[in-house]
Amino acid sequence: MFIAIEGVIGVGKTTLARLLQPRFNANLLLEAFEENPFLARFYADRARYAFQTQVFFLLSRYHQFRQAAEWLSTGLPLISDYTFEKDKLFARLNLSGDEWEVYLRLHEALAEKMLPPDLIVYLRADTETLMRRIALRDRPYERNMDRDYIEALNRAYDAQFLPPRQGPPVLVIDSADLDFVQYEADLDTIEAAIRRALRLPPYQPELPLESPLSHPASD
Repeated sequence: MFIAIEGVIGVGKTTLARLLQPRFNANLLLEAFEENPFLARFYADRARYAFQTQVFFLLSRYHQFRQAAEWLSTGLPLISDYTFEKDKLFARLNLSGDEWEVYLRLHEALAEKMLPPDLIVYLRADTETLMRRIALRDRPYERNMDRDYIEALNRAYDAQFLPPRQGPPVLVIDSADLDFVQYEADLDTIEAAIRRALRLPPYQPELPLESPLSHPASD
């Protein structure tokens, strides 16, 4: 079983993945974004450093997911705080012309070897909520984050992960009014929704108007 958590910068993907890991007795795959030597320069000058940043991320994510495939072969579940397809989402937003064409050819060659998740958990939040969360975590290279960039990412993520879509099923969660760090009941709600989506025991049918979670969308 492979669960991938997705969402815009600052939405809480890594935190949720860490909290769910013991509940599913899963291996944990976290994106090694801080290893990217171009990331800080990219946020300072996106046009100049977009190609280097994207190619580094693409190769890093490819190697991580190849390792994850070996973990899955052991029979233990896997929870990841990103999907391989997100790389193309960011590249489409940041690259153009010849750089986009070179990236696209490389991505297509590597994507053929990727194992898709059984379920994508898409955490959503409005742009103002995301900006507040980014400010609260206070990463140095995010301190001058461009609101328009986060807004564009939000639209791109919705286009990628909201139905109708092709690919693995998606469970959409509106996280703006959830605090799964402070309130265990919110984390319980998310876990129960994942178990329903994957038909994993123990789970209970969702009651109408009881939860902010949407039903999973499949292809």
